[in-house]
This record gives sequence, structure tokens and C-alpha cells, in this order.
Amino acid sequence: MDPITELLAGMLEEVRPHDAGETASYIPQLRDADPAPLAFAVAGPRGRVRTVGDDEVAFTIQSISKPFVLALALEQRGRDGVLEKVGVEPSGEPFNAISLEPGTGRPANPLLNAGAIATTALIEGADVDTRTGKIVDALSAFAGRSLWIDEKVYASESETGHRNRALAHLLRSHDVIAGAVDVAVETYFRQCSVLVTVRDLAVMGATLAFGGMNPVTGRRVVSEPVARDVLAIMASCGMYDYSGEWLLRVGLPAKSGVSGGLLAVAPSQFGVAAFSPRLDAHGNSVRASALVEAVADRFGMHLLELHESLGEPAVSVETVEDGRLVRLGGELGFTGSERVVAVLRELAAGLAEGTVVTVDASELGRANPGALVALRTEFQTMPDSFVLREESG
Repeated sequence: MDPITELLAGMLEEVRPHDAGETASYIPQLRDADPAPLAFAVAGPRGRVRTVGDDEVAFTIQSISKPFVLALALEQRGRDGVLEKVGVEPSGEPFNAISLEPGTGRPANPLLNAGAIATTALIEGADVDTRTGKIVDALSAFAGRSLWIDEKVYASESETGHRNRALAHLLRSHDVIAGAVDVAVETYFRQCSVLVTVRDLAVMGATLAFGGMNPVTGRRVVSEPVARDVLAIMASCGMYDYSGEWLLRVGLPAKSGVSGGLLAVAPSQFGVAAFSPRLDAHGNSVRASALVEAVADRFGMHLLELHESLGEPAVSVETVEDGRLVRLGGELGFTGSERVVAVLRELAAGLAEGTVVTVDASELGRANPGALVALRTEFQTMPDSFVLREESG
């Protein structure tokens, strides 16, 4: 186990004893789920995914599907086309609230159930299967692999989703939804029933973090402006009536789901995801929330953290009398360490054996502790002639 994964595993064990909360009671298939699993994953810019805990456990995506269906709607309809039907203001209300704009009947934002149903209704397609197919294809592109629907959970949601149907009919009465209400609401139930793992969610989050480019597949899934718009709405609305405190404490755009999943995005750095089925009063996973908060704090991932140069530290390579000198400057963030590692590997592959390579990190203005761990670990795999100097870094 590499040092970063070991650190994450230790943090996971710190939150494991938390046993507050209950599984989602209003959907039978979720109510009866095993509350014990706990997992965490992080996906970085070069497509490396680290996972710890019960990372093989699959669960339904639920409301975490909302930002990604929003992204698809933005791609198909454009920002103005979406805003015509759905607002972008925080509601301060629970996820299933009836929160409509006076006069227009627009839902407050796309991450509440009412707003998500309206967004799903914007996806092109004449019937449930056509729309669902487009949505699952989009979610799969974000995850970097083919995803599918848990039919038992879908049936359970459809049988008990009376409030969501009522919301959909209310939206139809305001002409927010056009066409058959059943097509919109059944498609919504199906998108919430897509199966994922924490690895999938971390890659999906990373795709948003890197402007719509999936770092695992190298495929562009959505445009940079769309990814930015989705993250902006996640930052203000993604955690329902806990969104303000979440932004204060954690400082990352995030989205939770009532099956226990939680996705957060550190723009230009990582997608992170956690899973634990017990929920708090807001409908957010107790242990997943605690774990993401701890990771964000220890790795300096808060959006408003002071940064001089986050993902692109200054790197220069000079030829000196006894070999090569690599100078580092600015800020070495966790993502930036991967760029430095890439430079070192290129040098190691192209230099004669025994050539001295000195990496001077003394001029770094700031260095994330995790980035230094990654850099020092990389030096253990380098030739003995590679030297790291960091006296005043």
C-alpha cells in the first residue's frame, strides 16, 4: 500500500465507529440495505484512482445523478434553455420540498427533486427507454465504464414515489414539464437506480474537476463551461438544507444521495467519493460526510484555501557541472506533484547511468503535506543519483 492510500485508509478507520443515522426509510430496497459498508475513493488528473474500504460494494446513484443529468441538459439545451425551466438558487429546504418560484412555477434549483424532474424532462426522447438510454450513456461516459440499472430498486422507487409524481404534476400545471408526466417521472426513477461504486463516483467527480475531460479514458464528456456551471450549482445547492454549512466546513462542490453515496469535487485537483448508508436528518451520509470533511481539511482542498499556484508549480531543468538541476517554485499542490514526478521520470529514462539529478524544492512558497509524501515516495523508486533538497521548502 502506497503512503497516500495508507493515509486514506487510516482516516477511513477514524470515522468507522460513527454509527449515528438510519438508512433511507421511504424506499423499501434502501431501508433494508446493510448499513455497515464504508468506502472512499479519490481520482486524480492522470487517471489514477485510489480506493479504500468496501470499494467493491455497488449501490444506486440516487440524487448524485442530478448534476450529471443537468450537464447533459446543458449540453443539449444550453444554459438559457435550462434556466427557462429551472432556477439556480439555494432553497434552504429538504430534497423533496415543494419549492417553486412564484409566478413561473420554476423549481428553485436542479438538485432538489422537483428541479431534477424538470431537468430530466428536458432530455431529448419520446419515451422512457429513449431518454433513459441517453442518460445512462452520459453517466457511463462520466464514469469511464458501462453502467446499468438495478431493476429492483427502480421498482421500489416507482411503487413508493407518490410525492415525486405529485411534484411532476405540479410542474406540468405550470408548463415547466411538457408532454407526459409519466415519461418524465419514470425516467427520473430509472436514472436514480443506476448502480455505481465509489470508484465510479470519484471518476465522475474528476471528470467535472478537469473541465469535462475524463482523466481515465481521456475522453471529453462535456464542455468546460458546462462543467463549470454544474460545479457552481453543486457548491451552493448540492447538500440541500445543509449546503451553507457544508461550504463553510468543507468548501467543495458536492452532491449526496440517499443510498449513502457522497461525491465532492476539488476543481483542477480531484474527484472524491465516499459511501456509507446511514443518513442524517438532511439525507446526507453521516460517515461519508465526516470522511470527506476530514480529507478536505488535511489535504488543503477547501475552495477558499489560499493558493499561489495550485496545479502547475514552476519547474525548470538546468544543466550544471555534475548533471542536472531541477528547480521547483510557486506552490506544490497534491496535483502538481504528479507533474514533477512526470518530469523526473522523463529525466531518469533519458540520462546516462550515474548522472546526478538534484531536485531543489527550497524555493517553494507552499507545499501540501500530501504532495511532499508523494514526491518523497517517488524518490524511493529513482536511481541513487537523484537527490531531493528541501531545506527551506
